[in-house]
Formats: sequence, structure tokens, C-alpha cells
Amino acid sequence: MVRAMTNYLPSVGMEVHAELLTRSKMFCRCAVAFGGEPNTRICPVCMGLPGALPVPNRRAIEMVIRTALALNCKIAYNSVFHRKNYFYPDLPKGFQVSQYGETNPIGYHGFIEIPDGKGGLKQISIRRVHLEEDTGKLMHLPSGGSGIDYNRAGVPLMEVVSGFPPDIHHSDEAKEYLVQLRLLLLYLGVCDGKLEQGSMRCEPNISVAPEGSEKLGTKTELKNLNSFRSVQLGVQFEVRRQIAVYEGGGTVAQETRGWNDGNETSYLMRTKESEQDYRYFPCPDLAPMAFSEEEIERMRSELPELPMAKLHRYQSELQLNDKDARRLVEDRHWAAYFEECIQHGGDPKQVCNWMISEFAKSLNETGQVISDHAKDDDPERDVTKVSPVHLVELTQLVTSGKISSRTAKDIFAEVFQSGAMPSRLAENSQQISDGDQIVGWVRQVMDANGDAVAKYRGGQQNVIGFLVGQVMKSSQGRANPQLVQEIMKKELEG
Repeated sequence: MVRAMTNYLPSVGMEVHAELLTRSKMFCRCAVAFGGEPNTRICPVCMGLPGALPVPNRRAIEMVIRTALALNCKIAYNSVFHRKNYFYPDLPKGFQVSQYGETNPIGYHGFIEIPDGKGGLKQISIRRVHLEEDTGKLMHLPSGGSGIDYNRAGVPLMEVVSGFPPDIHHSDEAKEYLVQLRLLLLYLGVCDGKLEQGSMRCEPNISVAPEGSEKLGTKTELKNLNSFRSVQLGVQFEVRRQIAVYEGGGTVAQETRGWNDGNETSYLMRTKESEQDYRYFPCPDLAPMAFSEEEIERMRSELPELPMAKLHRYQSELQLNDKDARRLVEDRHWAAYFEECIQHGGDPKQVCNWMISEFAKSLNETGQVISDHAKDDDPERDVTKVSPVHLVELTQLVTSGKISSRTAKDIFAEVFQSGAMPSRLAENSQQISDGDQIVGWVRQVMDANGDAVAKYRGGQQNVIGFLVGQVMKSSQGRANPQLVQEIMKKELEG
């Protein structure tokens, strides 16, 4: 007897941790930085020594409020910190200061919209946005033992938890959720989004259940995934693994699993704890937080234009196609450069075309960035000499017919190297649209290429491209190519 295969529906809940861009830790004045000598940015407060009392970082709290507002969350006007109790070597206090409850976290019951892959948007609910402190970092030592670096312990950490029951049912949606959430945090300026450095980490909770089932399956959590690819592949693997367990007559255990990027498989780390195991209770060392409606509305009014809203505006108002609009929006520095070009009178489509073609190519080849703000993200790279004013002036020279597109590429190359203004470089390269002069070049080329002329008149009309090219060569690229085409055709058929 052959057993019929069951169709399973995956469900994915997303827990995303983001280190906040503050200068000091959550409850002390120790500096926040990546790397450095281990255990050099610690103090009695972040190490949890007896008698040390924490003082909350106001800037971190405001960053979480701004994020919660951007995620369409309700704000808890009265919110408290809790102690999450568990024992692990990277947790010096023996507990983590966090937030607990359905409506106690700073932000709760919101949503984010992500592209659905069909030209529309899908709404993913957000259960909570809360504030906590990061843990230390376990390190493998060259000698074979292990060590702990507590520099990261106490760094302000925001956790964004997607809604329950989950709205995400596919690995592509899980990846897109992380892409859009990271982009939103970058636009808000609350996290640097560097997954490879661990400043943003994702932990999908994956389960499968037969289609139509009223109950979700048992979930497993993949710990600390640090790339979009690992999220996508991790969800795919866990879905396959859990289905295989069920089809084999087994039971999926609730557990925390690690991810091996090398062989693209998950592995058991430990049995998953439940909320009761953490023995949450309000932190007695921290007073409750209270926010006024005026404070919240002020922060709401100060939110920047967010990625999805910007994408819609580029498409509807500036008439950019979906692909080009996304390429601009996906990098906030790129979008800011584009906006500045528009403010200087640039045509949106022309500017966009140059940015995503010649400009992007030159930046990639040289490793340069487009602005001082972009350099902040990567201090080792140089800032380009091509300002928005340069690019707008170049596109306007082409649009006005003063230079050809081919000449514009040559001028752009010089602008990129020297930073000279395109108008000055174009003085000796302005496009020639004088009909009599072009007729002269056309007739010279026809006289010198009688065989090609005969082929055209014999029906091989594709040779006109060769003849036009010879005219452009004779004019050193300065002849108006459209006018050359028109005159050449007229002379050949005349």
C-alpha cells in the first residue's frame, strides 16, 4: 500500500535583533564599537557587579520609538523593563534586561509591507518592538579553548518580532521581510544593518502543518543567521527536514538549531526554552518609562520618507519603472543623491539612466562612494568628484542637443577623473546640427564608399549604419547622429 503524500503549509515567524547606533551602551557609558581588544569596553554596570546601578540610554529609547512608529505600531505610553533569567557564559549578570508582555513593549501590534513578487504589496504583522541589552561574545581561542569578550555586553539591542500566527509562508517572503526591515532601519538611521558583523541578526521560527489544519506545527528556531541567503536557505532546509520527519512517522521537537553555511544544513544546539523557563519579572533597578502624547507625535512628525513610500512616489510622480525605482530606493545614499539631482532641475528619467549605467559602472570600477555620508559607512573608500550638479548639467547638455550621447560618455569620463564641469569640457565638443555641413560630410562618405551605396540601393538597407558611422568618424563624433541618419537616407534615396 502506497501512502499518499500530504501537502504541508510552512509558517515562519521572524525575530530580528538590531544593535542601535548609539555612542554608549544601554545602561552605562561604555563606548559602543565593533571589534577591538577584548574586554576593554566594560565597567561594573555592564558586568553586573554588586552595587552597580543602571541608567537607561535615552537615545536608544527614542530610536525604538521611531522604529515602532515607522512600523505602524501602537506605542505603550507606560512601559517597563523586565529581567529575563537564564545562565549562559556570555551573560555576565545572570539575567538579561529585556521587555515582556503583549502590550508592555515600547511598540506593539504594527505591520510592515513587503513586495509580493507579483507587482503588489503584502502586509506582514508586527507583534512587538522592544528594547533590551546585548550579550557578550563567545570566542574560540587558538589554543583550543574558549574565551568570552564582554565588549558587546550591554549594547542597546532592539528586537522586532513578527506577528502570530505568522503571515510568512515561503522562504522568499522571509528573505524579503528581512531585506525590507533592514532597509527601513537604515533609512531611520537607527542601525548600520551590517549582518556580516552581527549588528543585525535574524532568527526565523519555522514550522509546518498539513494544509487546512487549525493548529500550527511544532516550531524550531534557527539561531543568529547573518545574511539574506542564509535566511532563505535556512527556511528551505528546515521546511524540508520537518516534512521528512513527519512523513517518516516521527515528531518534530521544539528546539534551537544552528546553521552551517558550508554544507547548508541545520544542527541541534539545545532544546528550546519556554517563556516560563526565563522567569520574567519587572527589573527592580529601573523605573517605569512614561511617554507623553506630545513626545510621540513630535517623533512621528520627524520620521523621514520611508522606502516603500519613496518607491511609490518614484513610480507614480516621477514615472520611473519598477526596476529603476527599486535600484534607487535600495540604497538610501543613492536615493539621496538622486533627490538632490532632481532639486537641481534634473530630468528624473535621464538622471536615473546615467546613475544606474555609466555612473554606477565607474563607481564600481574605482571603489568610490557618492557622498560623505556614504563614506561614513565605509571609511576606506574615496568620495567621487561627480556631484549632482555635474550630472544634471551633463544630462541637460544631451537633452538640449548641444552634445551627443556618445560625446557625453567621453565627457563624463573626464568629469569623473578631474571634477571639471561638463559645460566647460563641452565647449570644444558641442554637437553640430548645421544641415549644410552634415550634407557635405554625407556626400564625401558616399563618394568614398560607392560599394556600400550600391548595396543600399540594391536593397541591403542595413549598410546605412556603416555609412552613418563613417560620417560620425569624419565629424569626430560631433555631428548630430539623428540628423546624419535623416540626411544620409535622403541622399541615398534622392
